[in-house]
Amino acid sequence: MPTDPRALRGDAPLLDAWLRFHERELTPFTIPGHKYDLGLLGDVVANDVPLYGGLASVKDAAGLLAEAEGRAAALWGVDRCRFSVAGSTHANLATALAVASPGARVIVGRTLHRSLLVGLVMAGLEPVWVSPEVDAARGVPLGLAPSALEEALAQAPDAAAVFVGDPSYVGTVGDVAGLAEVAHRHGVPLIVDAAWAAYFGFHGALPAHALAQGADALVTSAHKTLPAWSQGALLLARTELIDGARLDAAFDVGHTTSPSGTILASIDASRALLAHHGTEVLGPVVDAVAGLRRRLAAEVPGLVVLDGPGVDPLKLTLVLSGTGADGNAVERDLIASGSPLEMADRDTLVPIVSLADDRRTLDHLGDLLVDLLARHRGAPRPVAGAAAWSLRPRLATSPREAFFATSEPVPLREAVGRVSAELVAPYPPGVPVLAPGERVTEAVLAALETARASGVRIAYAADPTLATVLVVAGR
Repeated sequence: MPTDPRALRGDAPLLDAWLRFHERELTPFTIPGHKYDLGLLGDVVANDVPLYGGLASVKDAAGLLAEAEGRAAALWGVDRCRFSVAGSTHANLATALAVASPGARVIVGRTLHRSLLVGLVMAGLEPVWVSPEVDAARGVPLGLAPSALEEALAQAPDAAAVFVGDPSYVGTVGDVAGLAEVAHRHGVPLIVDAAWAAYFGFHGALPAHALAQGADALVTSAHKTLPAWSQGALLLARTELIDGARLDAAFDVGHTTSPSGTILASIDASRALLAHHGTEVLGPVVDAVAGLRRRLAAEVPGLVVLDGPGVDPLKLTLVLSGTGADGNAVERDLIASGSPLEMADRDTLVPIVSLADDRRTLDHLGDLLVDLLARHRGAPRPVAGAAAWSLRPRLATSPREAFFATSEPVPLREAVGRVSAELVAPYPPGVPVLAPGERVTEAVLAALETARASGVRIAYAADPTLATVLVVAGR
């Protein structure tokens, strides 16, 4: 297994350029403004290298980047790839801008990240929401069923595209091949946000990635589960049903013109690592997660550990309701011990596992969890489940119309029946509970109040206390 990025030289052009940069002595007259002088701000700017004027001259950098993106496209088996230094959020915005013209309808799975909804606002698209089935016993969303997509397309035969998130934030996996078959039978592309599973398809124990299952575009975050810098992401697509030139234009319009060469090089290096050592680096982690699942299920009475054929083998999602423990209290102790989690609320813990983990780190996590869940054990309670999975939105107007409409704040309880002018999402996972253009209902208020009482951070609302909510004036 490589332990030095130089072991990947020769098949990672951006990484090669980044290494060459650090092998030279420079007195540059280009950006960035710190000029690589660590005497000004120290390590906070260490290793920061731009693409343009850093990894290559301004004239040559585009070709260097295109070469690296081409290698990624070949690895995932498609004809388009773009590297983003603004995360899967930017890639989701680009797909929304690329697939249809303002006013068009698109089918959208409700488990998608808020960035896709922002993309709908920017592109002027009108969503036909499809909610997932929910496993009531465990309080988690299941994958979108092909039959549900078939029904949605029958109700909206003019839909221009289908957007789904798979796997879900909690690691449940759906029938992407079945969704692709349904979408293609209706002549529309399937775009999959797989932000949390960039490693799919690179080990025999893992599901095939969405593109191998027939999807037309895939958004995934290299920084979430691969060893890439924060904000590194990939947008991959085949162009039979998606206009490649328009996709490039949509990507470029929202991307910085001063991209970080360091982030780009880390995406390139992560791609090369998967290409040459994917099975080798993923195998031990897959085995270690399986072992931790078995240990927790055996040693913690009442704990539900998501597992089985419909679950990402590398995702560790724990449902605590049967233990009576409060996940917020467990999280506080984990933070104090130096092991913060990606997500915790009263009923759920989601530690993120990546190919940088091994048996040592997962054994350490297991020791902490066994101890803390015993320490915080209480009376078992019913599973509440995240609000984002269970609500059925009531669309009153397009997201774009509501976003740009004159708005006014009203007390939360007085908002029932009004049309929301803002997006409100418990975060993580960042899936909207209320979106621009949707009718505020009693169910929405109950879901938000439950989430807040469970210790979940309410994000994106103009009033994060939820004393008020923004609604469309006069509606």
